[in-house]
Amino acid sequence: MVALKKPPAVPAEVVSDPTVMSGEPVVRGTRVPAETIVAYLRAERTNVEIFEDYPTLPIDGIDAVIQWAERIIGPNWRTSHKQKDSSR
Repeated sequence: MVALKKPPAVPAEVVSDPTVMSGEPVVRGTRVPAETIVAYLRAERTNVEIFEDYPTLPIDGIDAVIQWAERIIGPNWRTSHKQKDSSR
C-alpha cells in the first residue's frame, strides 16, 4: 500500500523577524535565507540538491520561496539579477 503524502500542518512561508538572521527574509522555522534559495534556483540547482544542502527546509519551503520571489522580486526573478548586473 502506498502512503499518501499529507500537506504540512502549517504551510511554509518566508518571514522576516528582527530576532532571526537580523531580519533577513527566511523560511519560517529555519535560518535558511530566502535569497540563498533564490540563488540556488537561479543557478539551476535541483530541489534534491537544495534539500541536501539545507535539510532543515520544510518540504514546501522551496515553493514558498518561489512565491515570495515572484511577489517581491517580480515575475522574472530567475533572470532579474542578470539584467541588473549587465546594466552597470
